[in-house]
Amino acid sequence: MNTFLILIVLVLVAIAVWQMAKIFELSQTKTDRGQVASDLDNKYNGYLMFAFLIFIYGITIFSFWKYTKVLLPEAASAHGAEYDLLMLISFVLIFIVQTITQALLHYFAFKYRGEKGKKALYFADNDKLEMIWTIIPTIVLAGLILWGLYTWTVITDVNDEDNPLIVELYAQQFNWTARYGGEDNVLGDANVRMIDIDKANILGLDESDTYASDDVIVKELHLPVGRKVNFKMRSQDVLHSAYMPHFRAQMNCVPGMITEFSFTPITTTEEMRRDPDVVEKVKRANKIRAEKAANGEPNSDPWEYDFLLICNKICGKSHYNMQMKIIVESEEDFNKWIAEQKTFGQSMAATE
Repeated sequence: MNTFLILIVLVLVAIAVWQMAKIFELSQTKTDRGQVASDLDNKYNGYLMFAFLIFIYGITIFSFWKYTKVLLPEAASAHGAEYDLLMLISFVLIFIVQTITQALLHYFAFKYRGEKGKKALYFADNDKLEMIWTIIPTIVLAGLILWGLYTWTVITDVNDEDNPLIVELYAQQFNWTARYGGEDNVLGDANVRMIDIDKANILGLDESDTYASDDVIVKELHLPVGRKVNFKMRSQDVLHSAYMPHFRAQMNCVPGMITEFSFTPITTTEEMRRDPDVVEKVKRANKIRAEKAANGEPNSDPWEYDFLLICNKICGKSHYNMQMKIIVESEEDFNKWIAEQKTFGQSMAATE
């Protein structure tokens, strides 16, 4: 394998030397009229520019038509609608500017193509044009930036108003663990140095902290619809990123520190599964999975739509598989589920 890599490097070095020699040769002053483009060449190049313009517009329209259906469904969090509006406005502005600038670029490339006897005019400056193409983009970009900063400030304003549910998301290669504050809704102290696998203390909770005894540790995240949730995030090993795309939420999980994010779920899992677009996606996915299963391919079981917590930072070889199921349900169903879970104190007692 090493010999093969050395050969590849030598070949690439040889190609680089050859290209450099060609560049040096071309840089020498020569008069070779055979290398000068004719009017016919310039005309063909102008038409090719128009052809490429049609191509990029065509591929853009095709992408909108073909791939819009794979975008995320309607946001399932209270702040999601404003987030999506900001992204939509950004896309629309980018599309308009791209359409205009590309059309002008390719049109001018054709109109002012080289022709025998035609001289190019050169303007050292044009204050009016420079003001137009400087001031207008500055105003538009400043507006987007200010709107984005305001939206981000509102989204990341983690506070204790409205009696939020407190949940910790604990990241480690390559899985997630959730911890609830229990009846008092207060998380006990924790430190990775206190992790004790033998005693089932997988998150390093401080056993002497009375707030930790009623904490609930689970591998499936349940959230009550309509109630604000404050997330506290930790990482055991490397940098991870807690990404919940349906809720338009993402925050890095950094070793040695606690990061925070907050949102209010507004759509239950069952409501999302009844959405027509989601139903169509599930049908398409299961049709493909059925075809794969018929061909004997593994992991082709029927798929059911779920909210997911995934890692959005490449954290190792199994990064792609680092995810946790999220169930959004009514407050009544959530309270029933949480009451069925073992507390940290009960788990510790069972190991003694």
